[in-house]
Amino acid sequence: MGVTLIAEKLFDGERILADVAVTIGEDGTISTVGGGVSSTVECLPGLLVPGLIDIQVNGGGGVLFNQDPTVAALERIGEAHSQFGTSAFLPTLITDKLPVMQQAADAVSEALSAGVPGVIGVHFEGPHLSEAKKGTHEQGFIRSLSDEELSLYAREDLGIRLLTLAPECVAVSDIRKLVALGVHVCLGHSNASADLVEAALDAGATGFTHLYNAMSPLHSREPGMVGTALIRDDAWCGLIADGHHVSPGAITLALKAKPQGKLLLVTDAMSLVGSEATHFPLFDRVVTREGDKLTSSTGELAGSHLNMIGAVRNIRDWCGVELPEALRMASLYPAQFLGLGGGVITEGARADMVLLDETLRVSRTWCRGRETYRRA
Repeated sequence: MGVTLIAEKLFDGERILADVAVTIGEDGTISTVGGGVSSTVECLPGLLVPGLIDIQVNGGGGVLFNQDPTVAALERIGEAHSQFGTSAFLPTLITDKLPVMQQAADAVSEALSAGVPGVIGVHFEGPHLSEAKKGTHEQGFIRSLSDEELSLYAREDLGIRLLTLAPECVAVSDIRKLVALGVHVCLGHSNASADLVEAALDAGATGFTHLYNAMSPLHSREPGMVGTALIRDDAWCGLIADGHHVSPGAITLALKAKPQGKLLLVTDAMSLVGSEATHFPLFDRVVTREGDKLTSSTGELAGSHLNMIGAVRNIRDWCGVELPEALRMASLYPAQFLGLGGGVITEGARADMVLLDETLRVSRTWCRGRETYRRA
């Protein structure tokens, strides 16, 4: 027998319903919605929604994945983000040495085998990026695609594999090869022309990493990466809705330009999320938090202090996005981009869910039917 939760309100991914029973089976999936109840029943005050999915998580809980590419670090990062409604995430390794990439891959593989809550794969953000648009990435580690890295990306024990690259730095033939290996290719940290971007998309790239940031801008005679991302209806775009990376006006423009379902909320979160610390080292620099803004000692933005439910609130409050759509941008649409069956509360779906109070604060989080966070 499973456990039945009776939600005061439930958003199933499509609509908001009242007084709905959700039964979680012993296998961690949802066995029934709106049906009978099991012997164990719990009533939930608030709004029950699908678990949030973050495809760009550099760290949390005081841990940065680059600095501690271990299973223990992934557990801590997952715990930190679960308090903000994230029930599935891609640990993200920014540009680094090959041995660090290999160690991170091994940690992800072990975490998946051990069932570490939240971990669904890995996002390699670099190292095949444009030096002109490197942002906070370490220039000394930026490099061309090698056979060693190609072998790493081909590993099928890593779950979902996402790679951010600059199309001017990776041949179209190699993009096709990556896609054939099952890698989700995103474009970013790039100074490419629109023609190069179009060629990469035609070769199988499907998304853009943090739209507007660290990419060739839209000009009247050259659409650049930003313009092409807005033009191409078939491409997904991540947005860091923290008020520092992208303005509300730029988000509104993207909402008007892109088809529904092609914009995803991401955090690009660093180690300070879920931590009381105010600074941390990053390679040979120091990143400092002032309020919710992270700045490197060399002056550029260095990731974010954003969390997923905060991104949902921001896009609702700043851009007038209705709550159901804001939630879809943080759950259903990332699931569709990654080819998952998540982002919904329906029979047969993985029991990844979040309970929100009336202020959209997270009360509880479940991953595969297991409670991973409960607010005191």
